[in-house]
Amino acid sequence: MKDFNKIVNILWRKWWKVILKKEIFEIVDPECKKKYAGFTDKLIYRLKAEWHILWIKAWVYIIPNSEDRQLNSVDLLEKYYLQLVKKYIIEYVGSSYYISGVKSLQFHMKDFSIPEKIYVMNRWLSKKVKVGSYEIIFKTISTKYQGKSISLYQKFSQFSKKVELDWVTLKISWLELALLESALVDDMYEWINVELLTKTIKKYAKVLDYSVFEEVGKYKYNMSVNRLKELTKNLDKNLYLLFLDIIKKNGWCFVGEWLRGI
Repeated sequence: MKDFNKIVNILWRKWWKVILKKEIFEIVDPECKKKYAGFTDKLIYRLKAEWHILWIKAWVYIIPNSEDRQLNSVDLLEKYYLQLVKKYIIEYVGSSYYISGVKSLQFHMKDFSIPEKIYVMNRWLSKKVKVGSYEIIFKTISTKYQGKSISLYQKFSQFSKKVELDWVTLKISWLELALLESALVDDMYEWINVELLTKTIKKYAKVLDYSVFEEVGKYKYNMSVNRLKELTKNLDKNLYLLFLDIIKKNGWCFVGEWLRGI
């Protein structure tokens, strides 16, 4: 077992990083033997008291710089939020994920603000992680075929890409998939962000890959395609005809969206 000063030196190599309690335990004892659990708790208390680590939430800390020590808990969380999101993603689902929906679309539109909810699509996990007033929501995606639920993660994950945001690398939906995801209501108390959809379509209409809409439309997002059909009617004729064609090809019903303000 390492002494206190050696542990501090190891932690400082992780400067400007989010670290979990179990990672500190592994520094104390790589095998994480139970007999060292109590020592780890006391060690964390001392590390916090001497400002070597700062608390973000239960069992989650950061290795701070001098500026961090002056921040209140809200600003500290905002500064490290994307790192924290990445930390939970790696912890729960590894590299098999992509960030979806409105936040993905906002990233494409160069809006890097912190959302109240961020959706992480993955192969197997459905779970909500509460961090202050924010939520990281892990979701699976599936469809019904012959009475069985079939995962669509592998098929849809091909329409994702890596982006670097504030020195954190994350995978997000392609623009086309993000549009479809953002035209879907994830919560009965939420509304479609029509303004964001409109701005995105106006900006990117001429460079969108129609084949992505056609491929995804075979399996999912009936309501989203209907909404985008209604929205593009007065924005872009070619896109409107595309969404109309996808609905016809897949035998979907036409849905009037005026009731939702689209």
